[in-house]
Amino acid sequence: MPFPGGLWWLLCCRRGFTLLRRDYGEAEREADGEAEEEEEASFELRAQGDQGSLEVSLSQPTRSSSGSERSLLVAEEMRSLIVEKGPGPVEDDPDALVKGWLQREMRGCMKNPWIRPRKYWFVLTPDSLDYYSSNEKGARRLGSLVLTSLCSVLWPDKQLYKETGYWSVTVFGRKHCYRLYTEHLNEAVRWVCAVQKVIDSKAPVQTPTQLLMRDVELLPLLCPPQEHRDSPEVLEQIYRCNPILRYTSGPLYAPLLPFPYGSLDQSAPGPCSYTTLRDEAVKLFNSLQQLESERDPVPLMQGVLQTCLDLPPLVDEIYCQLVKQTTEPPAPGGQGDLHYWQLLTCMSCTFLPSPPVLRFLRFHLDRTESHFPASEMAKYACFIREALEKTKGRECVPSLEEILVLMQRQEMICTVHCPGVPACSVAISSHTTAEEVAQELVSRLGLSQSPNLFALYEQSRRREQPVGSATLLADVLTRFENLAGDDREQDPPCRLCFKHYGFLDTDNVPRDSLEFALLFEQAHEMVLRGYVPTSEETLQTLAALRLQSLNSDFSTHAPFPRLEELFPPHVLHARLPPPPHQPPTKCRGARLRAGLLAGGLWGQALAKQRAERDQRLRGRLREEGASTMAAIVEKWKLLQGMGRPEAMAAYVALVREWPGFGSTLFDVDLHAVRPRLGVVQGQPSQRATLTPVSLQSPVGSAPQRLWLSIGAKAVSLYKPGEPEPLDSFCYGRISSFGASDSSTFRLSVEDRDLLFETSQVDEIAQLLNTYLASAGAQRLPRPQEPPTSHPTSEPTVLPQGLCPGARPWQHRPSVGSSPR
Repeated sequence: MPFPGGLWWLLCCRRGFTLLRRDYGEAEREADGEAEEEEEASFELRAQGDQGSLEVSLSQPTRSSSGSERSLLVAEEMRSLIVEKGPGPVEDDPDALVKGWLQREMRGCMKNPWIRPRKYWFVLTPDSLDYYSSNEKGARRLGSLVLTSLCSVLWPDKQLYKETGYWSVTVFGRKHCYRLYTEHLNEAVRWVCAVQKVIDSKAPVQTPTQLLMRDVELLPLLCPPQEHRDSPEVLEQIYRCNPILRYTSGPLYAPLLPFPYGSLDQSAPGPCSYTTLRDEAVKLFNSLQQLESERDPVPLMQGVLQTCLDLPPLVDEIYCQLVKQTTEPPAPGGQGDLHYWQLLTCMSCTFLPSPPVLRFLRFHLDRTESHFPASEMAKYACFIREALEKTKGRECVPSLEEILVLMQRQEMICTVHCPGVPACSVAISSHTTAEEVAQELVSRLGLSQSPNLFALYEQSRRREQPVGSATLLADVLTRFENLAGDDREQDPPCRLCFKHYGFLDTDNVPRDSLEFALLFEQAHEMVLRGYVPTSEETLQTLAALRLQSLNSDFSTHAPFPRLEELFPPHVLHARLPPPPHQPPTKCRGARLRAGLLAGGLWGQALAKQRAERDQRLRGRLREEGASTMAAIVEKWKLLQGMGRPEAMAAYVALVREWPGFGSTLFDVDLHAVRPRLGVVQGQPSQRATLTPVSLQSPVGSAPQRLWLSIGAKAVSLYKPGEPEPLDSFCYGRISSFGASDSSTFRLSVEDRDLLFETSQVDEIAQLLNTYLASAGAQRLPRPQEPPTSHPTSEPTVLPQGLCPGARPWQHRPSVGSSPR
């Protein structure tokens, strides 16, 4: 039966009214949705002023299956925290701090510029941020965001303004946030400052976990003396009535500790992208529960530790979660329980919790030892207590090998290579520093009486880096593990090496001592790297002496090392003809024609010519290498009858002829030589020393590539490959030094400042301080401080035979540098 015309008209009007009303009803439905999204947290947060005796038991949280119940709970909470407004005009609210029209984002309308955001009347009160449909009398309140000390507000984003033309004000609540927009920056700043002021005025909130931790800690103090014998029963009653403190097999829906609401800073280190701290805390608890059934828990443990390293606020949370899961488990001492204890052991060797959590953790350890004496849990508790006394923080999480060792409560074996002697194995823990290992090696190798300085180095074929004395070797081993597992890393695996750090006296080293063997190996390393400028004839003689020290007299059956292990490779490459120089094409048409030809037959011909030229160069290089090796062998035959000590002594004597022997060389670029401010030019210096060639400022031209030589007595500048220094400065002429920025080192010498561009700024400053402190001289002032002519303190005295650590004003050395 067809509908009458009037009924059709009524249905169409009703449909049209629904479509027109959809946009206006969006805010009402969103307000209702916000109430539904406000799911109850695991434990109700309490303000600090509302702390009372915990007579009501706090059960483990469970999710309510009814959405109406959740909405009812949220509505009750909002009514208890927000004062209901009367029917009067909104503008006449006496509690309003800031009010005005703002636009609120509705379902991604800011991403679609053709959909304008809705305008609402916002009112900020001391308790909440409310918004209404209008500012007229009887306007309906569409939503409210309760402000606590955990809320946060973001400042306006300039990039968003460029994209949309609006300044944003984002306020984060417990489960939702208000993204508000305005066209005026001053108005956005006014709202941000007002909201932040309200948040700062709120008392800190505490979770029941924190309140129970406080009650457990204060229980012995609150009980009267006559009731001290009953305090254990009271304590057990607290644990029995509050499942929040005990093991749970169910999931956790909110963290145990309070965390600020809002998005997480995505600039945190690490390849992973994290969400909010609250969400990450819940995810970590799920990861902890997976440990119970894992056959190989080591990777999962390392992942949890890495998350804590990337997000330090989660350290206390993980400690509390582990204490919870190791309290009254269903199977004490079982595999799952021991996995929790093993992760707690790794945490104690990596992170130090805050004082309240640390006190609660120690109480938990004591309680475990008293309940399960002589058990595996008690042994882990004792190990954790000792580790917490030594832990000061780590740069890296424990390596897989270290986690395996910590699970057994044992020490790691670290291999340290020494040039010229067999490698040494040293037992280390998670708290062992490079200085402690260096001291042990100095004592073990009999170098305690040496005046020279020694240190540990991170070494590979292409780079070398001294390890700071306060650096934990466990962090260094983790770095080696990461480099070995990185497919992009092209260098060979790194290793630890023990060698000279600074030479204070190279003339009086006994030839039959182990230190002389170390000196010989380090001198040979300098020769191979091209840091001993001498003639090619001398280099061949040095290679022959090296063969004599390795294989004794010449023999056809003697093993021959590779040529690059005897002779500097750069000398052979210098004999090859330079590649043909192709002038750059200036004309655009010529570049286009060259590009077209390169992609066709002409490009194939060029590639073939390039391959033939490379093949000829490799053949020429092999010929030069063969002729050089033949010359080295002829010189080797002349050393018949020379013993190994004599060959080593002759080698060192030849290298010592270079004036820069015994110093550390750094590749630098002389950026500028400028007169110092406040110094009269042309005034003769009373402490002038050797200045063979005056330095010319390279300002206006390319920087000069130089060698910066730092020795025990002077600082010198060499042109690469030249045996004589361009200039030399004794330490008495240096008034100050330091880093102008991360890549510029400044050296102030009398009436001029030398500026060097280098990637080893920290290493240069550290070595200069080392020589000054070892000599008992006055330590030079910091770069930002004026030099002092009268020292007010005694010179720093360092342990004999060891290099000092980085000074407080210095940054830690980077891995990529390589002092020679």
